[in-house]
Amino acid sequence: MSRALWLLIETVGSLLATVCILRALAWRGQLSARNPIMQFVIAVTDWLVKPLRKVLPASRTNDWASIVAALAVALVLAVVWSLLFAHGRAPMFGSILLLAVFWVLKWSIYLVIGLVLIQALMSWVNPHAPLAPVVDQLTRPFLAPLRRIVPLVGGVDLSPLVLIVLAQVLLTLLETGFVSLVAIP
Repeated sequence: MSRALWLLIETVGSLLATVCILRALAWRGQLSARNPIMQFVIAVTDWLVKPLRKVLPASRTNDWASIVAALAVALVLAVVWSLLFAHGRAPMFGSILLLAVFWVLKWSIYLVIGLVLIQALMSWVNPHAPLAPVVDQLTRPFLAPLRRIVPLVGGVDLSPLVLIVLAQVLLTLLETGFVSLVAIP
């Protein structure tokens, strides 16, 4: 029963935190609040981000309230996870915080992978879709450095593939590092 409950809680929480991360990424990419994707993102996260924005104003490049909102959701999830699966032991705040930061980093990497996959698929299927400029603007900061290094092969841009492989490597290193940090000697 607790696993099914956790699945529901984790799904809702991780989606909410990922949308907060998307909001921070959109702020950094200077996406217009008028496009439909941003209207959805703002509608879903405003209740959480607006109060935080009073304390943590956004800078020109970073939406700190959205980042902290994602971390707060991850902290709540980590506390719920520890209550469900800690077998009566009281969790230490350091381990809860470490787990929350790990999850936010993992969700951020998965978000970038998902956006790159969406962009690659749209470039093959319908490069003029209304969603294409938005996804391009979100992925450009990640793909631009790779496009300067990775040459076109037969007119095909391989930088999305390289980014996905690098993101997978980063995920593996992150998970390995996390496991080694929390492993009991």
